[in-house]
Amino acid sequence: MFSQQLVNGIVLGSTYALIALGYTMVYGIAELINFAHGEIYMFGAFVGMIMVTIVGLPFLPALIIAMLAAALLGVTVEFIAYRPLRKSSRLAALISAIGASIFLQNAALLRWGPQSQGFPRPFEPSQIMVAGVRISSLQIYILVISLVLMVALHFLITKTKIGKAMRATAQDKETAALMGINVNRVISFTFAIGSALGAAAGVMVGIYFNSVSPMMGLLPGLKGFVAAVLGGIGNIPGAMLGGVILGVAETMGVAYGDSRYRDAIAFAILIIVLLFKPSGLLGKQVQDKV
Repeated sequence: MFSQQLVNGIVLGSTYALIALGYTMVYGIAELINFAHGEIYMFGAFVGMIMVTIVGLPFLPALIIAMLAAALLGVTVEFIAYRPLRKSSRLAALISAIGASIFLQNAALLRWGPQSQGFPRPFEPSQIMVAGVRISSLQIYILVISLVLMVALHFLITKTKIGKAMRATAQDKETAALMGINVNRVISFTFAIGSALGAAAGVMVGIYFNSVSPMMGLLPGLKGFVAAVLGGIGNIPGAMLGGVILGVAETMGVAYGDSRYRDAIAFAILIIVLLFKPSGLLGKQVQDKV
């Protein structure tokens, strides 16, 4: 049972990691928390469902279109809700983020209604046994796609010109601008990448649980934030690690404890991290010189 739940937890944690990457990238570069990220995750799931059910596309093309649509939405949210407040207080940006989240949530309720909708699986998953652990082909798909996206993100940040610009902007926006880097474009690109990763998680979760709803982004969005804080907000490897740890902890808590406390586990972890290691597992304590 332990091995089975460990596999389930890693699969769930990989989706949390994708959501957490969106939070940590935006915070690392723009120094704000995009609390509309959960709704972008939800939007990506609905776009993927429409592509599969109405348009009739296979899984991978539907996933790519959902990621592109969410990237466009993320850039739009950044341009409207965050860019005008970039030089304002963090409280103003936080309020704007919450407002954007509520707006997107209610827009989805108006368009699709409050009820959950089925997300048919584009293929019939098969079951395989590995060392006594039952693994479905759908779980393998989710793990492989999550790993590919994480590796692609690592390559983008460490090996490309835009990745170098992102790292420079995260270190010092003013100096990066003086060096000829278009800071606005870098931040918009960061929102696009983070939103695309969130949409990928939304599509895979929708297929995995065979359901999407306008409210589906609320708790996963908050749990993705917890995973980012757990790993060290602003730290990309930390977001990946935090997502996996959170997924495993939640699954084990349900398996060996009480399923009613499933969502409480994430917030208990958040409280513990903030009390004993606010910088996160891989984060570093930063001192501001005055």
